[in-house]
Amino acid sequence: MYQSSFDGYQNDTCILGYQVGGTTYVSNAVYERNQKGAFVFGVCNVVGSTISRETHSGAYTHAGPEIGVASTKAFTAQVTVLTLMAASLAKKKGKLNESKYRNLLSAMEAIPNKVQLVLDKTEKIKKIAEKYKDASNALYLGRGSSFPVALEGALKLKEISYIHAEGYPAAEMKHGPIALIDEEMPVFVIATKGPSYEKVVSNIQEVKARKGKIVAIVTEGDEQVKEFADDYIEIPETNEYLVPLIATVPFQILSYYIAVMRECNVDQPRNLAKSVTVE
Repeated sequence: MYQSSFDGYQNDTCILGYQVGGTTYVSNAVYERNQKGAFVFGVCNVVGSTISRETHSGAYTHAGPEIGVASTKAFTAQVTVLTLMAASLAKKKGKLNESKYRNLLSAMEAIPNKVQLVLDKTEKIKKIAEKYKDASNALYLGRGSSFPVALEGALKLKEISYIHAEGYPAAEMKHGPIALIDEEMPVFVIATKGPSYEKVVSNIQEVKARKGKIVAIVTEGDEQVKEFADDYIEIPETNEYLVPLIATVPFQILSYYIAVMRECNVDQPRNLAKSVTVE
């Protein structure tokens, strides 16, 4: 943790997540919010970075150096910190009782081993990458907390393989993206067990009715989605709030192998920089 003085009017709290801590637009955002009296909390990976000195308080993720331009472990570490913050606030506000809070922390401690189980599936993911490496477009769908996973999956694919990809809320698929689906369009779906499971299955059926190719992230032991999916990747079952920490990993691995197969520079994608220093 790092802490500095704060004398502003504490009306609002602004939470900023960043890896490098030297990006111009983030620094400008910190300055603007400081001027307006907001309390700014930073979640940063680089110790002693410019922005970590400009925020009032924050947490370092200590994920270690992120060599590639496209952040992977830094992203996961940030989501972990933000999840812990959300759980702590929920408990303090009485929205999460002691038992559920402890269960969540226990489930969090099991995440590293569960991520390793996903990494052990690398060869299978590599074979899936081989099937879709020549795609021109890709669609990623997720509901609830899995929607940001869809965004991250699409971002990684476009960043390092140069395939146009779009992350979209599965519930809003009919508001545009469904028009793009055909037999050439791979659709990557987070279809893990949870409150929205049946609705996601319905989305998958709609894609299949239009001859789209389904690549699904499913909970281990799932059989229903497997019936519709052209390919699937199983991930260990976990607390629904922690699914993003595991479901993101197969998408990152998939993007890596697709990029390698397309002979792209994975660490230094064209036109991208680790830190944006101009507006």
